[in-house]
Amino acid sequence: MPRMPKQRGMNALVETRNMSIRIGGHTALKGVDFSISKGEIVTIIGPNGSGKTTLLRAIIGALKPSSGEVKRQANLSIGYVPQKLHIDPTLPLSVERFLGLPKRRSAETATAALAKAGVQGIQKRPMQRLSGGQFQRVMLARALLEEPQLLILDEPTTGLDQPGAAQFYHQIEEIRRDLGCAVLMVSHELHVVMSASDRVICLNGHVCCHGTPEVVASAPEYRELFGRGTHGALALYRHVHDHDHSECDHEGVDHAG
Repeated sequence: MPRMPKQRGMNALVETRNMSIRIGGHTALKGVDFSISKGEIVTIIGPNGSGKTTLLRAIIGALKPSSGEVKRQANLSIGYVPQKLHIDPTLPLSVERFLGLPKRRSAETATAALAKAGVQGIQKRPMQRLSGGQFQRVMLARALLEEPQLLILDEPTTGLDQPGAAQFYHQIEEIRRDLGCAVLMVSHELHVVMSASDRVICLNGHVCCHGTPEVVASAPEYRELFGRGTHGALALYRHVHDHDHSECDHEGVDHAG
């Protein structure tokens, strides 16, 4: 069994212990130990069907474990950006009105959230006329309205080109710095993940390996899943930021088995 990732302190915002989830007779996740603490950016990677979204839904509380447990800090505030959101194209819905659903928000509050998400001045624009990047940032602004201690993003840059994805993840780093929140992301963009994460968790129905981006990229399990050439992404997208890693897991990667 994989050991739980080391944390910066004992006060994890969310922690799963030996958690398994069965959906329709299928075991989606088995024996998952996971935790995330304040200020961390943690990214979950894995092939299609590996249980990434299932893990997020369990953390949010939308799915109950079949065994094991999920522990959340009391009164934990979570902001969530889903992988997809379909809006009826015939529905006249402005950005400002969208941000006010289901709970009405003041214009000042909506404006501030849009500014934090990097899309100022589009309050009156119809949601249907937004570009892909603008739509995702409005979704991010909606999550920020919750003043989250934990911000969860499920493949938030799907459909964006590489520069657009990199800009979005840079915005996430700024939000983490300004709000002090933890960020948990699912992504398939390995090159960007390696530049934007403190820790990476490789999932394939269970935790295959985890650690800093550098050590995960060196793990045999990672290379088996994603190909040996993916290690070169680190040379182009080295993660640089200004907070303290002294309590992070630098001793190496933990493996399943």
